[in-house]
Amino acid sequence: MAYFENIEKIKYEGVNTDNPLAFRHYNTEEEVLGKPMKEHLRFAAAYWHTMTQDGSDPFGSAVNTRNWFDEDPMQTAKNRVEAFFEFMDKVGIKYFCFHDVDIAPEGNSLQEFYDNLDVITDLIKEKMDETGIQLLWNTANMFTHPRYNNGAASTNNADIFAFAAAQVKKGLDLSKKLGGKNYVFWGGREGYETLLNTDMKLEQDNIARFFKMAVKYAEKIGHKPQFLLEPKPKEPSKHQYDFDAATTIAFIKQYDLEDDFKLNLEANHATLAGHTFEHELNVARNYDALGSIDANQGDLLLGWDTDEFPTDIHAATLAMLEVVRNGGLEPGGINFDSKVRRSSFEMEDLVLAHIAGMDTYARALKSVERLMNDRFFEDLIAERYASFKTGIGARIVEDKEDFDSLTEHAFSLDDVELKSSHIELVKSKFNDYLV
Repeated sequence: MAYFENIEKIKYEGVNTDNPLAFRHYNTEEEVLGKPMKEHLRFAAAYWHTMTQDGSDPFGSAVNTRNWFDEDPMQTAKNRVEAFFEFMDKVGIKYFCFHDVDIAPEGNSLQEFYDNLDVITDLIKEKMDETGIQLLWNTANMFTHPRYNNGAASTNNADIFAFAAAQVKKGLDLSKKLGGKNYVFWGGREGYETLLNTDMKLEQDNIARFFKMAVKYAEKIGHKPQFLLEPKPKEPSKHQYDFDAATTIAFIKQYDLEDDFKLNLEANHATLAGHTFEHELNVARNYDALGSIDANQGDLLLGWDTDEFPTDIHAATLAMLEVVRNGGLEPGGINFDSKVRRSSFEMEDLVLAHIAGMDTYARALKSVERLMNDRFFEDLIAERYASFKTGIGARIVEDKEDFDSLTEHAFSLDDVELKSSHIELVKSKFNDYLV
């Protein structure tokens, strides 16, 4: 059965096309910065937003029109796999991501959940072999079920800690089975409502123990993906431990996890933390901790995680500039953790939304190429920090100065020349490079 029967394979037609079901900027083989665009833009589809999100919100029931439902939950799960791979093949997406509960019903026991996952991942593997589409990352949903009301690895109940371990153990088995490149932890319930009843030290120690167990098990089964932590400051928890990139990196370093863990950063999570996306990417890059990204955007007028498809060319260009300066993301990629709006409820809207996101990031990449080739900002930065290239500045960088010698130097100065940073010029000039 064809689920997207009215959709042909999406092709690149250029900026002058009036066909909404075509790419204007995403041209897979176009060379940008020395390699094909598709190698820079390792796009992935998110199973949860693409296949299981139903358009409901706190004020309204499901509205999305989808043609894969059956009275039997397992048959629905099988239909979704067929539809998902048809969708990715037609849109030209080569990677995908999923939570365990996205792909298979949990059933009435842990064993039934394991069995359901085995059946569905057998089908997924068949489709992967047919299409060449690969698993970017998978993860365990340890935030929806009531058992995780007080956390998974940070829970106050040791039995729930054990259940979470069993869920991740199975997730790593599935990652090996499907050749996953990465494995993600997002701690939606790993946080607290009040410190009055919380032992934060114990909870964070236990989270670290949990992660180390995951690494040890991956080594045991001979499949060690890149482990990724995904920061988010709040929602659903009032305060989540992986608040932002800097906080999460501090946790990684505190518990000696830097050899195995990097970050999966999401644009909308940066917004919730009071940061820009490029800020989070830059922080991670500076600590060699940038592993993968979730491409979406939030609405600055709203205070929650709206997960909109990325269409802001300014924000996308600044994000791709950090990615390029990072040397890319491989084995990570660019996952569209994005959902169509409630009023975009037709099957075709899934395709149109992904085209918009892919074109936005392709356009951003071409803008980055113009920025890099012109070197305006690199030269500006070099000039701004030129005093640290020679003389006493160079000696500071080389750790050859101390407070005594620097104080002696300060007394020798008649005055200090201030130079403008020309902020308005810098921001205006950036617009000149946008494709």
